[in-house]
Amino acid sequence: MLPVIAIVGRPNVGKSTLFNCLTKTRDALVANQRGLTRDRQYGRGEFEEHPFIVIDTGGIAEDEGQFDALVSKQVNCAIDESDIILFMVDARDGVTPADEEIANKLRKEIKKPVFLVVNKIDGLDAAVASAEFFSLGFGDPISIAASHQRGIKELLQKIFVETRFLASQSDMTEQTVETRLIASQSTSCKVAIIGRPNVGKSTLVNRILGEERVIVFDQPGTTRDSIYIPFERRGQHYTIIDTAGVRRRGKVFETIEKFSIVKTLKAIEDANVVLFLIDGQQEVAEQDLKLLGLVLESGKSLVIAVNKWDGLSDYEKERIKQELDRRLVFVSYAKIHFISALHGTGVGNLFKSIDQVYKSATKKLSTPLLTRILEKAVEMHQPPLVGGRRIKLRYAHAGGKNPPIIVIHGTRVSSLPASYKKYLENVFRETLHLVGTPIRIQLRSEKM
Repeated sequence: MLPVIAIVGRPNVGKSTLFNCLTKTRDALVANQRGLTRDRQYGRGEFEEHPFIVIDTGGIAEDEGQFDALVSKQVNCAIDESDIILFMVDARDGVTPADEEIANKLRKEIKKPVFLVVNKIDGLDAAVASAEFFSLGFGDPISIAASHQRGIKELLQKIFVETRFLASQSDMTEQTVETRLIASQSTSCKVAIIGRPNVGKSTLVNRILGEERVIVFDQPGTTRDSIYIPFERRGQHYTIIDTAGVRRRGKVFETIEKFSIVKTLKAIEDANVVLFLIDGQQEVAEQDLKLLGLVLESGKSLVIAVNKWDGLSDYEKERIKQELDRRLVFVSYAKIHFISALHGTGVGNLFKSIDQVYKSATKKLSTPLLTRILEKAVEMHQPPLVGGRRIKLRYAHAGGKNPPIIVIHGTRVSSLPASYKKYLENVFRETLHLVGTPIRIQLRSEKM
């Protein structure tokens, strides 16, 4: 399971800038809570191949009359979700009363690792600018300039070095015995069923299991946590992960629902295959696309199921298929099924695709085979010239599974256009008969 890092602090200290540095994108899930005007953002980051979830919280105002309420609703919610806390302050403002209030709260009530991050040290003597923040009581401050991406690597190194046992410890305390047992079953294909609320995820789980194993109720947000359910089908072991629905911006009000976003992101990381459920009776929403983007970013195999298909006319079915072709082009590698979880139509066919994409994602790929495919691809379509000299692609080997990683060695490969890289990806996919999984191409330069 992934570590969760929360960024807290007063307004305008640079929390969102740091969030963007850590996630390397602005495409994050955003959740509003009733009574607050500031958003809480969720995103995925990675440091030296170690993925994590990061939460950007709204700033805590210095209005003393509202401080206690803001702390309980804004800071405590993010802290409860997190394993690690980044307490952010502004080097140019120095220690403020609001900083001291937040520090007192963190010191007295929080038993999690807290890292004091002093931002905006660009143009300043970092040691001098950070000195007064020792008074907040969190040891050596970490100095950064988030807007210039200075000190970010050092910050992450310090976090992961000092909390290197945190992930395994938090897993053991948060997971049930059943979940830990499931996680240890390497032969079990874990399938996370995700999608917006009320698309029929729990109904589909019950249909697959053939029993009322999961509570089903016609109201968005019934499922509050990710539920791990082991079962066997035709001699194959699976674990279904039934996740809470992730709502669109402005629709997450309750604290308990905010936990479900983190749980869903963790379920994606924990799964081998993601079964993404779309409501066929509604338009493909922006939230669907954001969730699919997170699945693509995670590298997990993907099967898409369009639910509630039985109740649609032929005209509506054709219109929806055209919309899916247009809006889901970025996950064109995924198989799409049209089902009715309530009546069972098409549900049995889902596992043919689940087995196929799982096999594709974990397929053993030999160096001779990959090199032959690379040579054939180059023979059909040569790489472009760079400065009058041809880019040379010499050989390829496997670099990992789930998703398949293909490492290509050659000269001047850093100049290889993205379009040619995409061409290679398509050739490998077609030749190796890989379906439902992204392919990662990594390039390695050789000395000339």
